[in-house]
Amino acid sequence: MTTVHHAPVGDPPYPPAATTAPDHTVIGAASGLLGQYRAAPDEAFFASPTRTLLTSGVLARAPQDGRPLPARVAATLADARRAGVERPFVVGAVAFDHDARAELTVPVRVRATGALRDDPLIALPAPPAEQVDWQVRPVPEPAGYGAGVAAAVERLRAGELSKVVLARTLELTSGAPLDLPAVLQRLARRDPGGYTFAVPAGGGRTLIGASPELLLSRRGTAVLANPLAGSVPRSADLGEDVRRAAALLESPKDLHEHAVVVDAIRTALAPYCRTLDIPARPTLVRTAAMWHLATTITGELADPAASALELAAALHPTPAVCGTPTPVARRVIGETEPFDRGLYAGMVGWGDADGDGEWVVTIRCAEAHERTLRVFAGAGVVAQSRPEAELAETEAKFRTFLDAAGVPR
Repeated sequence: MTTVHHAPVGDPPYPPAATTAPDHTVIGAASGLLGQYRAAPDEAFFASPTRTLLTSGVLARAPQDGRPLPARVAATLADARRAGVERPFVVGAVAFDHDARAELTVPVRVRATGALRDDPLIALPAPPAEQVDWQVRPVPEPAGYGAGVAAAVERLRAGELSKVVLARTLELTSGAPLDLPAVLQRLARRDPGGYTFAVPAGGGRTLIGASPELLLSRRGTAVLANPLAGSVPRSADLGEDVRRAAALLESPKDLHEHAVVVDAIRTALAPYCRTLDIPARPTLVRTAAMWHLATTITGELADPAASALELAAALHPTPAVCGTPTPVARRVIGETEPFDRGLYAGMVGWGDADGDGEWVVTIRCAEAHERTLRVFAGAGVVAQSRPEAELAETEAKFRTFLDAAGVPR
């Protein structure tokens, strides 16, 4: 594990783990970083299949102004480099409307090591959830969400758009202060091969979750995207679980939904890439709660000046979290969802001054503040969608976070 203090000029450079594959040989290093997260207001945790990061302190913040997000971040990193930071990077979250809000900072201190999934100690059980008296308020109510889906299906069948992703939230209030480090432990140990994060969300809030979906990563000129679209809940019965997975691979509705996302990513990445490799059919990705259709897209940049954040911003929002055509889907979301998505369905991760980085779709998450949680889940709606099926899908997606928070079924 590498520890670097970032503020004084002349300190050691940023750890190689920030931009290259870290050393995976130290048993307990990654799970140790997970255990050191304390949910301090200036602390961020991010774990991926390639690395685990724990940062603290704020050397600089990406400004909120009228410039495009990649330009704001590039200027912030350039300032940090001029101040003597050899390999600066930003970490944090970007809103669904990425031109409106970003909670990205250059940290003072970073500890970095290999992936959680490569640490044998990650198999140890997480602390059990305490029994808490939760008050739960759905926004909208299930009937209201179903009505919104039905109205969207009518617009889809009329040809107004091809797909829209409609979300809902659960607003939970606890009788005791939230134990976010314990929630993060349970999220990470349940799906150590995914993307686990806990980052400041502004106003004393914390964005915490475990996303299965990589939006985009860049290392040198190599780019990788792994869109997920088309889902079905897992089953505790092995035979039924296998049947559901097999049916998902053959589902016309889900294959169409997935193809829309892949086509959008192809269109967005093509101007940046010399080559793109896109498999003809999706494969399956499983989490503890869901099966997903997934496609691994790889490419080689034509211009190495395009940063991971610039590429991610060009992709975002994909039809997997918004819909298509994007402007129409955004309008339908605004007319249907009775809440502001904020950081939900945005992107979370890190990006450095050399252009490398990992940006993950911000799903399976909640915003936490003192004794409250605001948990999010969405479902892709197409012309063949049924309100009851989309409602059930959001219920299953909620369980990733609700189980970690100890909310009873």
